[in-house]
Amino acid sequence: MAKVKTSFFCQSCGNQYAKWQGQCTACKEWNTIVEEVIQKPEKSDWKFPVSSVKRDSVPLRIKDIDVSKEPRLDTFDAEFNRVLGSGIVPGSLTLLGGEPGIGKSTLLLQIALKLPYKTLYVSGEESQKQIKMRAERINPNNNNCYILTETKTQNIFKQIETLEPDIVIIDSIQTLHSDYIESSSGSISQIKQCTTELIKFAKETATPVLLIGHITKDGHIAGPKILEHMVDTVLQFEGDRNHVFRILRAHKNRFGSTNELGIYEMQGSGLREVSNPSEILISKKDEELSGNAIAATLEGMRPLMIEVQALVSTAVYGTPQRSATGFNAKRLNMLLAVLEKRAGFRLGAKDVFLNITGGITVDDPAIDLAVVASILSSNEDVALQKDFCFAAEVGLSGEIRPIQRVEQRILEAEKLGFSTIFVSKYSKVSLKNIAIKIQFISKIEDLIAHII
Repeated sequence: MAKVKTSFFCQSCGNQYAKWQGQCTACKEWNTIVEEVIQKPEKSDWKFPVSSVKRDSVPLRIKDIDVSKEPRLDTFDAEFNRVLGSGIVPGSLTLLGGEPGIGKSTLLLQIALKLPYKTLYVSGEESQKQIKMRAERINPNNNNCYILTETKTQNIFKQIETLEPDIVIIDSIQTLHSDYIESSSGSISQIKQCTTELIKFAKETATPVLLIGHITKDGHIAGPKILEHMVDTVLQFEGDRNHVFRILRAHKNRFGSTNELGIYEMQGSGLREVSNPSEILISKKDEELSGNAIAATLEGMRPLMIEVQALVSTAVYGTPQRSATGFNAKRLNMLLAVLEKRAGFRLGAKDVFLNITGGITVDDPAIDLAVVASILSSNEDVALQKDFCFAAEVGLSGEIRPIQRVEQRILEAEKLGFSTIFVSKYSKVSLKNIAIKIQFISKIEDLIAHII
């Protein structure tokens, strides 16, 4: 009998140790190091099927490499395609993470039911009847989706060899286990081994694999950090379970941009794609209220109109409060200092609260002008016109700085019915025959003259 081999792994970051210790030296977490069995069987009872698309790897001169566009599989979901970069690349591994109950399984099941390709949905968390009940609400007329409830990777690959699906969906990677590793499902070594087997299968057969991953209380994907390095794409599904809107972001994408954003609305029949995000990011109101300003921002290639809300009030306590939701608090302090120094507004003894509506976080410097306008509007208690919007960066000397792709923002504002957009005087705008008025300003004093 061979001796059982064990090692010690940190359950937080996946670092390996020869013996137990109280604190992980890599992530500095305490009491997260656990002993796991890592003995590997001498023989395997299953081998990967030989694929006709497998190619021998040979060295090529860089000028001989074919750079033609990689073929992609359409998911028939515009938001999912946008985040991935126009579709799923054959042979790729995509990892989708998110809070419990946020809708990860619903999203991938909905996509599986839309696809015209043969799709295998493997679930280690729900029974076939549970998935059937959810599928009846989403799309009961699909005949290309096959459901398998299994957690052992060797059995999954046997079914894949029989079925030969075009796409494989795993829900979730933490529930799988392999005969190569003796530890329990969800452990560091099991996650690494199962992911390695799935990567080998995907690359050898050119079959894309979509994985669902659990996340920790800190918001990071559970398991070793190497898991995110191994896969091709890491997606994060965000949002509050008490609200109806969900945001899909790409944290890593080997085949496209990581700046794209997908927005969904949770309904009883599944997730609805929100093609015009401005409809949920701008409040529908009849009366004019002070402290509200509309900013033209960009998420990847998509222009968005978002609403910035500010509240300026006299400080009740000795130290004024500075609070920002969805906006960098340090940048808010910088803009308040600019208003104090350059424009003469005494905000040092006042509380300032800032909120980006819709629950999204924006780091685009182009919303600086809208933030300043909303603060001035609340401070003077003067409502801005509802058809005004802003797109410019504010410098430390109070100057209004130009931003990138300003014409795309102007066209989006015109499409949504805004009458005036405030931009920097130094922006290069060559648009003609447009209905929206472009107001060029060069310093904060110009903005004050127009809105107050």
